[in-house]
Amino acid sequence: MTSSPVEYTIGGVKIHFPCKAYPSQLAMMNLIVRGLNTGQYCLLESPTGSGKSLALLCSALGWQHKIILLTVYKTSICMCCFCVLVLLPEEEGRKQSLASRLSEKFQASLSSDCVKDDDFQQDRKRIRTAENTVGTDACCSLTPDLLCAPEPCSQCPCASTEDGVKDKEKDGRRKIPKIFFGTRTHKQITQITHELKRTLYCGVPMTILSSRDHTCVNPDVVPHANRNERCKDLLEAKDGRSCRYYHGVQRMRDQNTLQHVHGLRAAWDIEELVTLGKRLRSCSYFAARELMQSAWIIFCPYNYLLDPMIRESMEIDLEGQILVLDEAHNIEDCARESASYTLDYKSLLMSRDELDSMVNNNIRRSKHELLRGFCYSLINLMSERGYETAGKVWSGKDIVGIFHTLGITADTFNILKQNLAAVLEKEERVGVVNGREDVVQIPTISPPTATVLKNLFMVLDFLFRDSCRFADDYRVALQKSYAWTNQAPPDVPDAQGFIVRPRNRRQTVRVKAEVLTLSFWCLNPAVAFSDLSGSVHSIVLTSGTLSPMDSFSSELGVKFSIQLEANHVINKSQVWVGTVGTGPQGRKLCATFQNAETYAFQDEVGGLLLHVCQVMAKGVLCFLPSYKMLDKLRDRWTKTGLWDKLEQQKTVITEPRGGGGKGDFDELLHTYYSAIKYCEEKGETDTHYGALLIAVCRGKVSEGLDFTDDNARAVVAVGIPFPNIKDLQVELKMKYNDLHSKSRGLLPGSRWYEIQAYRALNQALGRCIRHRNDWGALILVDDRYRNNPNKYITGLSKWVRQLVQHHNTFSDAMQSLVAFSQVQKKMDGAPADRQAISSTVSSPSSHLAAAAEGHSLPEASEPQIPISCVRLPEPQQHSSPSADLVCSHTQLKAEQKEKAGEIDGSVERRIFGKINISLNILNLTNRLYSSKNTCQSNSCCFNASLLPALTTPLKRSVK
Repeated sequence: MTSSPVEYTIGGVKIHFPCKAYPSQLAMMNLIVRGLNTGQYCLLESPTGSGKSLALLCSALGWQHKIILLTVYKTSICMCCFCVLVLLPEEEGRKQSLASRLSEKFQASLSSDCVKDDDFQQDRKRIRTAENTVGTDACCSLTPDLLCAPEPCSQCPCASTEDGVKDKEKDGRRKIPKIFFGTRTHKQITQITHELKRTLYCGVPMTILSSRDHTCVNPDVVPHANRNERCKDLLEAKDGRSCRYYHGVQRMRDQNTLQHVHGLRAAWDIEELVTLGKRLRSCSYFAARELMQSAWIIFCPYNYLLDPMIRESMEIDLEGQILVLDEAHNIEDCARESASYTLDYKSLLMSRDELDSMVNNNIRRSKHELLRGFCYSLINLMSERGYETAGKVWSGKDIVGIFHTLGITADTFNILKQNLAAVLEKEERVGVVNGREDVVQIPTISPPTATVLKNLFMVLDFLFRDSCRFADDYRVALQKSYAWTNQAPPDVPDAQGFIVRPRNRRQTVRVKAEVLTLSFWCLNPAVAFSDLSGSVHSIVLTSGTLSPMDSFSSELGVKFSIQLEANHVINKSQVWVGTVGTGPQGRKLCATFQNAETYAFQDEVGGLLLHVCQVMAKGVLCFLPSYKMLDKLRDRWTKTGLWDKLEQQKTVITEPRGGGGKGDFDELLHTYYSAIKYCEEKGETDTHYGALLIAVCRGKVSEGLDFTDDNARAVVAVGIPFPNIKDLQVELKMKYNDLHSKSRGLLPGSRWYEIQAYRALNQALGRCIRHRNDWGALILVDDRYRNNPNKYITGLSKWVRQLVQHHNTFSDAMQSLVAFSQVQKKMDGAPADRQAISSTVSSPSSHLAAAAEGHSLPEASEPQIPISCVRLPEPQQHSSPSADLVCSHTQLKAEQKEKAGEIDGSVERRIFGKINISLNILNLTNRLYSSKNTCQSNSCCFNASLLPALTTPLKRSVK
């Protein structure tokens, strides 16, 4: 039975939610609305499967909906097509009815009382007559049928006025914030848009920004390895051919046309846009960029928002906008990478040669000469240094000093930037072609050379900015390494001077080639984040695995005044979390580098994994710290015959290094899912069926993939995935943190190093338990968890560390796991019982009920506020009686259909009575939670003695 939509009013914002929200979702929406109202930054952790995506979308879009109503003078929102309805000019001077004046007085009184704490703001009902607005109540009701109307809305002027909102912005009124929703991968964006389809906001104007690799539909471009360069060549018509798909982009760049003509009415994903582009012979890449202008919400990978180069190329303006970054556990790494660049020596030489050719051919000679001189300076820096060691490292301040000696200062750098912009401009002049005068285009440097110079200038811009403020945040490393490449042998003529080549293929030889790189590493993510924090309206970072949360404020250089670590929505009996410190033979399992090299450790891990596969049916995931360990274990188990035993038990699949190509990775997942699906189709519950996927922490499998239900009944995490301590960049980052730990409040290097490990571990553990009725086992294989829990358990996510059980022996752990699996299999046969157990956890009234019985409320990170909600009509859905303690469930009354002339004295008395009741509720709720100003603790205290006084007016208001 499907849940009916529910309307919540939180902090004065009406939020339409597709079902009754979990307590963790209510807590998230409360904090998001508070952050958006006050322009504060939010850091919110909610476990995977707790519905955080729905909470993010509904709260942000609901707040944006309210801002549009308040920003555009005397307007409403047509919920058929999400356009702004403006009052007709001749209607504005009419005298307001009594009901309208009373409604405004009521709202004004609420506004004055709610300035102190906007979280206690009650639902503001607007009583409008039909003559005061353009459109009817039928047009503005939130019904899925109307949101996905097959025809353009006939009840509002959207068909003729496409730029109504833009005109308002040109008049100097407040700009309506767009929502930039960033996540890590395009696959996660697809999951988010599917969640948006479930909501009543599914018809909002939207777009998805993506690369040409995902959106190009031109068959002349798709086969090329570098689609960007090929696309630019066609756009410039260098070979006389142009892109016919680009010229057809106007067919898809309008939101109205996209929804009502081409059928993308509800929330769409990138695959649907690409399919439409192929059908219309229109460029979906540029169409998505054009749609950004009129979109309310823009989805993209979050490196599009952090990387200044991508922001510039995609024309993304974040000033005054809302940033929602989901799966933000990697945001620190992404921010550092966005402000870093590694220059290859061969690429620099090719750029130098191209600029040299421009100078010799007298093409914008003066401008190209300065850029060529810049390249020569870097070549000298990279080639004239001695190589007694494998490399050399400079601090940012040192490299600025070296640049000064080479003539590159802040002033000369500005001249270089101007010259680069000038040489990239397209320019035409009159020239002689085939003996007659004609207009010819002046040649410009190639895209690879332009990319090298732009990236170098991006780094130099950070180094020279604000009197070299960020110079100390950089380390510059000159490294020499070797790489094996395949090269074709040179053609050698025979005695007669002929060159003989094989008919089918040419043999290649592996050659060890020297690789010389100059890396500009940014060690402070606040450098890239500074471009965002000073200009955006608000930032919301969220993930299921943000713990430990200590580092975000110090690393990103911003204050997250709103934080949350939410509990999971599942019952504790649905998940088994245990540490295993010994193997089947009784040997200690400690996955340090030294121990992992021993055969004894490798054999014990293999035996443990075999036992788990024998106990747990269907899908099992195993995560290892590195690809190196995966290769060693596979080689060892193949020699000992253990690999064959695993394959007799389940289909065994290993993650390729780096995830492999997109096609290979998709085929890998298809094989895994097919093995489990075969098990379901056969109705087999025997553990001899299913699949085992062995992957690596920080790999593709551990990030954002959905292994719901039987796809992951157990997750085995071997060891703790610490970064490679011998990696030069990791070493420099740890030293940098130690140097600035006191002056800037950064975490010490060792603490930062540990946090990187736990973030990766928590992300891997999150592949299991994907919804409220899911179940599974999390098996932590390492003796360090039991020997030193204060150090190694505290880094786990809150919901995981609360359930950890330590097992002294391997047999104890397996007996407990067998019992857990058997109980859960029985529960699968009786889903009603599981639903009944889960409902005791997910009831929104559970916190207030516990408080009324004398139990404490959740901690301060999960503030509970009075939330009024209206359940939209759904005769099949039955509301819980206990929910009246928090929210009143009412049917939509006939008040919406009342005419202006029908408001008489009895109606006026009823309005005054409702105002008084609502004000009494507001006063009682403010007394219900005593402020921290009058309380010794930092969290709000619940006054249970006032609970009966609160529920009485709530029930009266329903009547």
